[in-house]
Amino acid sequence: MATDAHDGSVPEADARGQRVLDLLDKAIGAQSPLVRKNIARARQRNPEATPAQVIRNLERMYVSTLSGTGAAVGGTAAAPGVGTGVALALSAGEALSSLELTALFALSIAEVHGVPIDEIERRRTIVMGVMLGGTGSTTITKIAERTGQHWGRQVVAKVPAETLRQINKILGRNFITKYGTKQGIIVLGRVAPFGIGAVIGGGANAAMAALAVRASRRAFGPAPTSWDGWRAAHRPRAGTRLAASVRWRASSAPPPPESTTAPCRHLRAVWTS
Repeated sequence: MATDAHDGSVPEADARGQRVLDLLDKAIGAQSPLVRKNIARARQRNPEATPAQVIRNLERMYVSTLSGTGAAVGGTAAAPGVGTGVALALSAGEALSSLELTALFALSIAEVHGVPIDEIERRRTIVMGVMLGGTGSTTITKIAERTGQHWGRQVVAKVPAETLRQINKILGRNFITKYGTKQGIIVLGRVAPFGIGAVIGGGANAAMAALAVRASRRAFGPAPTSWDGWRAAHRPRAGTRLAASVRWRASSAPPPPESTTAPCRHLRAVWTS
């Protein structure tokens, strides 16, 4: 993906872009296996929750966790005795956590809507499209030559992988330019004087989360009225053994996972449901 996502005109810029996209793929790879656990956590208090209720819970969990992460890192990085180098290292590590959380959120919303996320190109389109907001939406619909609202359902779920690769080449360039720049500003904000860093970190992450939530609503539209789409998306193919994870067909909603541990192991302290 990364080699297609930039034009190669400036080697140093290409190297930075490569690193940004590598981080993106790492975040997507780390969180994709945890999507169903995240959905189960969102419906933990109400196993019979509707898709709309689960989506609202996913949004609240995402905004709360991402805001708490930014504030926690901001306060630590700005504490007396923490040098600038250590503070920047803390902030750089948190930036990856933000990517992980946003990837998990975007893929979880797609999952509830019954949009297939089994292929890496589809996962990349979903995550970058949500994180880029309006720019991502415009790019996706233009390249796919599709009109109308809710690109998550109309494009990602229906166009072939080759078209998605073309979309991701453009999204990758935009992601490097826009998302990388924003994260750089936020990292600098977290090494402000003690007492200010937490406010800047939490506020910046809250704004990022709010933008991602709005983008996901535009991408996928209203919540499904039932879990039928989810069931159809996970129906075992003919000739394959019925997996334990989908032995819920008689149920009205997805099954609880074996474990509902927090998605990001290093964020357990701030995860709230």
